[in-house]
Amino acid sequence: MSQKSIMTRIAELQDITAFRDLHWEGTFEEYLEIARQDPRVARTSYQRVYDMIISHGQETYTRNREQLIHYNFFDDPFENGKDAVFGIDRQLMDLVQIFRSAAHRYGTEKRVVLLHGPVGTAKSTIVRLLKKGLEHYSRTEDGRLYSYRWEPEDGEIMDCPMHEDPLHLIPNEFREVVLEELNKGRDGLERITIEGDLCPACRFVFNEQLEKAGGDWVKVVNQVKVKRIILSEKDRIGIGTFQPKDEKNQDSTELTGDINYRKIAEYGSDSDPRAFNFDGELNIANRGLVEFIEILKLDVAFLYDLLTASQEHKIKPKKFAHTDIDEVILGHTNEAEYRRLLNNEYMEALRDRTIKIDIPYNIRYQDEVKIYQRDFSQKNVIGCHIAPHTLELAAFWAVLTRLEEPKRAGLSLVQKLRLYDGRSLPGFTEDTVIELQEEAANEGMFGISPRYIQDKISNALVRDTNRTCLNPFMILRELESGLRHHSLITSKEERKKYRDMLSLVRSEYDEIVKNEVQRAITADEDAIKRLSANYIDNVKAYTQKQKVRNEYTGQDEAPDERLMRSIEEKIEIPDSRKDDFRREIMNYIGALAIDGKQFSWDSNERLRRALELKLFEDQKDSIKLTSLVSNVIDQETQEKIEVVKSRMIKNMGYCDVCATDVLNYVASIFARGDTQRRE
Repeated sequence: MSQKSIMTRIAELQDITAFRDLHWEGTFEEYLEIARQDPRVARTSYQRVYDMIISHGQETYTRNREQLIHYNFFDDPFENGKDAVFGIDRQLMDLVQIFRSAAHRYGTEKRVVLLHGPVGTAKSTIVRLLKKGLEHYSRTEDGRLYSYRWEPEDGEIMDCPMHEDPLHLIPNEFREVVLEELNKGRDGLERITIEGDLCPACRFVFNEQLEKAGGDWVKVVNQVKVKRIILSEKDRIGIGTFQPKDEKNQDSTELTGDINYRKIAEYGSDSDPRAFNFDGELNIANRGLVEFIEILKLDVAFLYDLLTASQEHKIKPKKFAHTDIDEVILGHTNEAEYRRLLNNEYMEALRDRTIKIDIPYNIRYQDEVKIYQRDFSQKNVIGCHIAPHTLELAAFWAVLTRLEEPKRAGLSLVQKLRLYDGRSLPGFTEDTVIELQEEAANEGMFGISPRYIQDKISNALVRDTNRTCLNPFMILRELESGLRHHSLITSKEERKKYRDMLSLVRSEYDEIVKNEVQRAITADEDAIKRLSANYIDNVKAYTQKQKVRNEYTGQDEAPDERLMRSIEEKIEIPDSRKDDFRREIMNYIGALAIDGKQFSWDSNERLRRALELKLFEDQKDSIKLTSLVSNVIDQETQEKIEVVKSRMIKNMGYCDVCATDVLNYVASIFARGDTQRRE
């Protein structure tokens, strides 16, 4: 492509009209009219953050009789889910509720919001999403906001260094009248308020110009140019980030600005605001948000600035009076630092002004899987196929490490994981899940971090460049070998516990692949439909004490007990419970009919599994899968195995390499089972 065609293409892409809208400039009077028409331009920072989140929509759902809200904002609509957050809707609801309360000025706007949790729980990601969202929102019509610059006839042009709302230019004695005009017709709606005063630099220019104008305020504001601003972390407009350094290098001026010594000679005094850089993180974050990374590592000297900033919405720049700010103060920290806060009596004031939100690891398996599927999708991984269940098993193990052993007799850790994941188990209900979670309130605040899993998946992908397929065994080996060097595992007992959990995962995988191979072998849907219809006809006749018409002889016969039991035994329904199971199936079919739904062979999970196992039992001898182990395969068997393999590739996401590996592995499992039975 030639250079000219590239330039032409760029010219077609650019939107000059939108650029002009984003860089609008006008008079103070024009801004007052904008505020009258759209009071949202004068919102507080908390109002803006809350409205931004709500603008992306929400979905309400019920889990374990608790109504939860999923805010679409946290799916990261800005970069196609790159920073999407999974599985912590309850905690995000708490965060949004804080923003909502602060937006209404109910008191939480005077607090530091502290995200607390173990390493790798998306605390930084949540803050990064909020910053990214603010940047995007300020570019929209709904999220626009304005500041101003001074253009005096006989002085230098100066932007407001703290990006203040132009309404701050209205003196206190005029504000009541102005607000009355701006809020006409807004009874019962959100009303414009004016909080705070001019920053020291703007106050200096304002007073200087007011004196020159002989007290004529209108002449002063006519020298002001109102402009639209776009919040930007890179440009240090409305979004700040502070990261503590070692104590010797920490300086509170990083928060509140410092003297510009080069300008002292020009203006003659270090107390002249024109000789001061109002560029601390709390200054530049005005109108938006400031993030404190590892906030509890702050030196005590910083603490006083932070306390005043949160409670009073003021900061104290060196040599100047308290200066008003309007910003969301968000910090995040880990468990060790938070324990230190609790034990430090000097930090009591901070604790009192802090709202803590626990951000745990996922304890629902399906939410954990989404993290790895996002980062290691087939689109992201070039040149290597990821076998089915590889990422799922890594997630399965990660979640196991975060759960407490159940105290309830007859319930294993794996079963507990399944219950949390929304699966149904005989004898356990929603009430069981609620009770389990109440017994183990600290779950999710310990265990293996997603970062560890991501690192090991990365290692496995690049360890053997000749491998074209990454399978679960490679990941499980990588996870186990990494435990020896895991910096956060400090005891042999903990390391052993995690290794034992890997054994549980391997057992889980054995069942998964056996089931998949069985499904591939029994993929004759017509055959399984016939078997299902035959079973349902007999169960219906049995529960209603009727007979079944034999389709071949035309005679009415008693229900086929042998057929029904041959299916039910596959999922270990004892003879004493067969009547209960059969009534359960008929009730299930009736409930579907009431809802206008039609029953099919795979509608009920337990019956589906029983039918597949029965059909597999009937067909496996014709395929002789165990002959794979001996490497002695006749042509007819090989052809049948190729059919099974093609079904796995077409319907289950396998490639030729991992399908062959799985068939060989399952063949060895069946071979071991046959050997044990013979012994």
